[in-house]
Amino acid sequence: MLTFSIAQWQGWAQGIDTPTDWLQWAEHPYCPLADQCAPRLDFLPPMQRRRLSSLARAVFACAWPLAAEGAGMPLVFASRHGETTRNFGLLQSLAADEPLSPTAFGLSVHNAIAAQWSIIRRETTESIALSVEDDGLEHAFIEGAMLFAQGHEDVLVVLAEERPPAPYAPWIDDVPYTYATAFHLRPGTEWTLAMAASPDGTPPDAAQPWPNPLNLLRHLTLKTPAWTHQNHARRWTWTRTA
Repeated sequence: MLTFSIAQWQGWAQGIDTPTDWLQWAEHPYCPLADQCAPRLDFLPPMQRRRLSSLARAVFACAWPLAAEGAGMPLVFASRHGETTRNFGLLQSLAADEPLSPTAFGLSVHNAIAAQWSIIRRETTESIALSVEDDGLEHAFIEGAMLFAQGHEDVLVVLAEERPPAPYAPWIDDVPYTYATAFHLRPGTEWTLAMAASPDGTPPDAAQPWPNPLNLLRHLTLKTPAWTHQNHARRWTWTRTA
């Protein structure tokens, strides 16, 4: 069982980025159907913004306010699908027998966003990139809590997914829209996270139209005292203790 505190959190989805927006969404969840427009990121110079993908922009939009001008803290970045748009572009180039762009390839790998964060912010502390399943939220928090044992008092945990290109629709059905979430974790006892094996024959949680990281934002906003998240192998219990 893990114990930790969530000092701050921030989320970004199309049309949902302020505390008021998230409260309205938490009370009446919906799937944003508007055209996906990446965050502007006016706090970055144009040259740096141009190198960031839509997914990276969503990450920076919600993570930057938590980091602000404070001391650098380790970053745990987790995503299940990563840069699907960049990767699809590379596959199209291969199919057309066109040469691959070294820049596009370098920015398509799973840890590229964590590297861009380190470069742009000039962070020298460690960063971790996780390729996760549908309970990636819980595994990212485990990774963050493990950094406390190394003496870190502050850890930034970020989870993000982008709506994939249309040809991926038959295989990727868990990302209805692009989103990113960021959590500033500290050692503490405000929260506990416990895991147990899912009982044999117990089906996963019923499908919901929003991803699990956004479900955490919903419970944080509504101040839910406890809830569970279950997949085919694991059952996670979140409990607010303070």
